[in-house]
Amino acid sequence: MSAPRASIGLIGGSGLYALSGLSDAREVNLSTPFGDPSDSFFVGTVGDKTVTFLARHGRNHLLLPGEINYRANIYAMKVLGVERILSASAVGSMKATIHPRDVVVPDQFIDRTQGRHATFFGGGIAAHVALADPICPETRRVLCDAAIAAGATAHDGGTYVCMEGPAFSTRAESELYRSWGVDVIGMTNLTEAKLAREAEICYATLALVTDYDCWHEEEADVSVTGVLENLRANAALAAAALRATVLALPRSRTACGCGDALLHAIITPADAITRDARARLGVILERYLPR
Repeated sequence: MSAPRASIGLIGGSGLYALSGLSDAREVNLSTPFGDPSDSFFVGTVGDKTVTFLARHGRNHLLLPGEINYRANIYAMKVLGVERILSASAVGSMKATIHPRDVVVPDQFIDRTQGRHATFFGGGIAAHVALADPICPETRRVLCDAAIAAGATAHDGGTYVCMEGPAFSTRAESELYRSWGVDVIGMTNLTEAKLAREAEICYATLALVTDYDCWHEEEADVSVTGVLENLRANAALAAAALRATVLALPRSRTACGCGDALLHAIITPADAITRDARARLGVILERYLPR
């Protein structure tokens, strides 16, 4: 049986393991050339649009940020026909003006991860996508407007520094990142954004602020208990913002170049791409290397 099709993918992070308001949901299990995704996908409808939801860490939060099979998650989204991904994740604030239970809709990233599989390419094919602007501007704009309409104290734009984890920052690291002028810190989203760009999928994230990392002298240091308490407080708001974004997004992508990210990115000549690479990249390459 072929997989159902969904134009919009939703990825929930810590504290958001399901999406309320997903009608006629069907559980779908997929395997990919890169292994198994974090969990089953739930495909259903929001309004008149078909969407799919995935719990990034698994529905019982079994996976650390460095254990997530990001390639399988994004590849499976591509198999399902996803053209836009909306992500929600927990982050720490790196600025006094960004408070716990605020949300940030970032437009930039800094990568501090180590050794993750953050590309589909290699092993018989080379490609280099443009990532100067790693977030889809059209999708981000709709998501930010939806968060504000849902009642969030939303910060429009900002830089997300993506650390490896799973431990939280040392004080010295936290102060270093603050000296760079970053806005929030998390452990997952940049890896997703890189792979989404290679898969020609638009990507935007709703960063849910849970704490002040460990730099704030007048606040308690970050803890799992505090993170989850603030996430639970923001869960309904986050779900409402995601649903509203799904309804407001235009059906066709005309205001961004995400859907053509590979057009001038593949360096290896078509006749030199190995058979194994063609098979492994499958749906990602099918536009450019028809069988």
